[in-house]
Amino acid sequence: MTSLDPARPKPLPTPETRHFWDGTKAGKLLLQRCGDTGQAYFPPRPFSPFTGTRNVEVFEASGRATLLSYVIHHRPAPGFTPPYAIAVVKLAEGPQMMTNIIDCPQTPEALVLDMPLEVAFVPLDDAITLPLFRPAEAR
Repeated sequence: MTSLDPARPKPLPTPETRHFWDGTKAGKLLLQRCGDTGQAYFPPRPFSPFTGTRNVEVFEASGRATLLSYVIHHRPAPGFTPPYAIAVVKLAEGPQMMTNIIDCPQTPEALVLDMPLEVAFVPLDDAITLPLFRPAEAR
C-alpha cells in the first residue's frame, strides 16, 4: 500500500467540503450533481456552477477516470519525494480533478495520456484520506 509523507500539505475541510472528505475516509468518491441539469461537478460547493441553484445532490462516483494531462515534478517539495506526477484526470462522470498518479513509474513512457485510471484512497492521517489515482486493472 502507498504511504504518504506526513509533511505533505493537509487539506482543511470546510462545512461545504466535509461530505467529500468523510466519503474519501469511507472509501467513496462523492461528487455533486446539479438538480436542474443533471451535470456532475467538482470541487464540492453548495450551489451548481452551471445554474447557480442550490438544488444539488451528492452521489457516489464510479472511481474510474482517464489521464488528461500531467507534469512530472523533479524538485523536492515538502511532503513529496521526486519524481512525482501532478495530474489532471477526467472522471467517468465528467468533472476533472487534480491529483497524483501512484503505483506506476513516474515517466512519460508509463504515464500515457487517456490511460484508464482508478481511484485509490490513501490515508494522510487519521482525519484525511486522499483520492489518488493509479492505472486501472484490466477488466
